Amino acid sequence: MNRILSILFFVIAGNAYAGEIIVQKGGSLHNALRQAREWRRTNDQRCEGGITIRLAAGRYYMEEPLFIRPEDSGTADSPTMIVGDEGAVICGDPVQRHTQLWPEEGMEKMLAFDTAARTITIATPPDSILERVPTFNQPGQQFEMVVHQRWAIAILRIRQFAVHGDKTIVSFMEPESRLEFEHPWPQPVINEEGRTSGFLLRSTEQRDGIEQLVMIDGASHVTIEGITFENTCWNRPLHKGHVTLQGGFPLTDAYKLKDSPGLPWDENLENQAWIERPVSAVSVRNASGIVFRNCRFQHLGATALDMESISNGSIEHCTFDDIGGSAILAGSFAESPREVHRPYADLAGQCSNLTIGHNTISRATQEDWGAVGIGCGYVRDCTIVGNIVSDVNYSGICIGWGWTPHDTGMHNNVIAGNRVYDYARQLYDTGGIYTLSNQPGSSISHNEIAPPAHAPYATNNRAFCIYLDARTDGFRIVGNTCKARPILRDEIGDNHPGPNISFE
Repeated sequence: MNRILSILFFVIAGNAYAGEIIVQKGGSLHNALRQAREWRRTNDQRCEGGITIRLAAGRYYMEEPLFIRPEDSGTADSPTMIVGDEGAVICGDPVQRHTQLWPEEGMEKMLAFDTAARTITIATPPDSILERVPTFNQPGQQFEMVVHQRWAIAILRIRQFAVHGDKTIVSFMEPESRLEFEHPWPQPVINEEGRTSGFLLRSTEQRDGIEQLVMIDGASHVTIEGITFENTCWNRPLHKGHVTLQGGFPLTDAYKLKDSPGLPWDENLENQAWIERPVSAVSVRNASGIVFRNCRFQHLGATALDMESISNGSIEHCTFDDIGGSAILAGSFAESPREVHRPYADLAGQCSNLTIGHNTISRATQEDWGAVGIGCGYVRDCTIVGNIVSDVNYSGICIGWGWTPHDTGMHNNVIAGNRVYDYARQLYDTGGIYTLSNQPGSSISHNEIAPPAHAPYATNNRAFCIYLDARTDGFRIVGNTCKARPILRDEIGDNHPGPNISFE
């Protein structure tokens, strides 16, 4: 195989064999993985003690993701290891570039948000901007409005500008126009809470690029160590815009219950929403015993690492920097075809016994401000310990989903010994540590959380070191500090929490 050298090692201690496949710079990871799969298939003696695929220093460009299948699985005694020498980089294409047209910095205030006409009214931009923005369908370029929506942003492709003196009415492309104006939460704040929501106009290079680098589906006992994952794109906004429910999860359908709001499990419910999972550079699903250790994730357009459905996995001592969406996602978020506001009892078991430990996360949420540092949905027996999370535009560490007091199988989740600072940089309704729904036997302990940053745009100052959002219950909260002093109970934000929260 091209530039692949396989070496049979004899491991002295234990008298067992282990196979190593070395991929030289410019070689094929796909071919190396196929070689390891053939050893597994034929029960080759080189499987004894495990198989290591070792990447020499260099950049490995992925025209298609490395797909790690069930047939690539190791065992507890014979794991599959993909290990990088220093300087080994798995990469795709650099993230799309934006040019902010107006204002040059920050955001302008919008004047009106018309749900019936599906338009946004703004002050008429300068002539220099009007000369550019209405020139739609320019090759390789599109124009967008980015809208501040309290705990999320919307990216709306511009369809038309209608100038009426000092006011301009803007309409948008589908499907994002329908989703933006039909779904009630979140939407922009207009002349409420003391401020008016902001927006910016920008151009984006119209170019699809590599979004995914590695996909692990159905495999077990695989360790990835010492590899840098770098440069991926985020193509969805170029074709569909980007309107989210929360946490960076795009809406696929959404509307408000106008006649007789309320459903059997929530008499006040007015939202109906269906979402899809954000794309990720590295994804893991239907897996067990998957370990990421001492890896680096950087310059990625959307989610960096997504552990959707896994048991007994870990992410340890990894570094995340300059991430467009969330650095780490884990567990189900009741993606389509399910409606997200129903209580589900079967989802938490899909992500259990996951450890997210001693990682450093900085400058996540760069493209989608509403994404998070670490985001866990329906999970159980998960531990988030010793991480440092900083420089994020929404929440730092989030756990839980469902907005429900009902039993959903989420339990025994631990958030301990983390440091979170420089969060809530752009949005609000947020927390350094943020929780949702009933999670019996869970705890938030001995975390160091700085005060939230001052969000510069529409805000009602709903940002907290710890935020127990809708129906949070079942947590023991102890020993958390801010500026070296204990966080007091009345400093913790809450939104209709349950009765079984212990604060010490």
